[in-house]
Amino acid sequence: MPVKMVLNSNAPPGTVPVKIYTEQVEPAALQQLKNIAQLPIVHSHVAAMPDVHLGKGATVGSVIPTVSAIIPAAVGVDIGCGMNAVRTSLHAHQLPDNLKALRDAIEVKVPVGFARHKRINARESACKQLAPGADRLFEKHPELLKMIRQPQETWVTQVGTLGGGNHFIEICLDENNAVWVMLHSGSRGIGNAIGQHFIRLAKRDMAGHSQNLPDRDLAYFSEGNSHFDDYIEAVNWAQEYARVNRQEMMKLVLGCLRAQLPEFTLTSEAINCHHNYVVREQHFGREVFVTRKGAISAQSDQLGIIPGSMGTRSYIVRGRGNADSFCSCAHGAGRTMSRTAARKRFTRQDLEEQTRGVQCRKDAGVIDEIPAAYKDIERVMENQSDLVDVVHTLRQVICVKG
Repeated sequence: MPVKMVLNSNAPPGTVPVKIYTEQVEPAALQQLKNIAQLPIVHSHVAAMPDVHLGKGATVGSVIPTVSAIIPAAVGVDIGCGMNAVRTSLHAHQLPDNLKALRDAIEVKVPVGFARHKRINARESACKQLAPGADRLFEKHPELLKMIRQPQETWVTQVGTLGGGNHFIEICLDENNAVWVMLHSGSRGIGNAIGQHFIRLAKRDMAGHSQNLPDRDLAYFSEGNSHFDDYIEAVNWAQEYARVNRQEMMKLVLGCLRAQLPEFTLTSEAINCHHNYVVREQHFGREVFVTRKGAISAQSDQLGIIPGSMGTRSYIVRGRGNADSFCSCAHGAGRTMSRTAARKRFTRQDLEEQTRGVQCRKDAGVIDEIPAAYKDIERVMENQSDLVDVVHTLRQVICVKG
């Protein structure tokens, strides 16, 4: 059994157990999980994936089933953040010896960091399908207009953009040397604003009950609350925005490959999955809202993506539908140290050594993303052998960071 640790195994009334798929958990994250387990809205138990670590609001790598209620801070502010991957018919021998030109082309086509598309280059068809929902959001929640500079333009021009932090675009090779494109991003500035706005509303609504919360960040909306339906509508829109954002980026990256590489086709293995989101599901006899904060769905036979860090392997997996994990698995390697700690500890030389053989940035601006700041992805995979089966093992040859 990969469950390595159970908190609250003899839980008092009002507290549920926490089933953890690793023994490598820092004390602050353990306390965070205990806090979540005290909430009266949690159903059955909380599950913590092998990449679990301290997060803002709720623990990264946690799966939280709630009855008739949602915790906005558990979903977080990068609503719908997740992965997209496709396999091409290309193979390693069809790639150029020097991959710098291909990486440069991707960085020109896909805005990274704080950059965004010009309005005239916005992804028109994608934005058309999202526009009605955006209009409703701004009309119902005018506060959002004050939280984003040029909000009506920003959400449009950020469709098909990467952002910064741990978001990335990679060209990878699998165990058969087939070429894959894999990328990681979310709902950009508009998702961040939606998350912040509703987290603030939840805290305000529960201000009179905050003494009953183990952590103010765990404030929640219950069904019947005036903001509950509004949050459902907003979070669903942001999750769709994130999915479309990845889809549009993928089109741009594939266009770069087509311009520089031999003609190719795409295989049927295309995956677009969230790992910061909330969804209605049935578990242990109840319909619940499942919040996966840094976790992906791993229903039986469902394909998913588990990336390593920039310099380690990634995995395409097939879910095993494990009930105790609420049919979930890890979303990646998971950090072992903060970005500040990583910048203090490691040097550019360390980064160059740990990303040898990968065409990527190796400057001081991405030291906080160095592989050594993350858990060992191989250990993470060992700890979830009951949750997923490995379908493909990928190693990156190009990594684009914001």
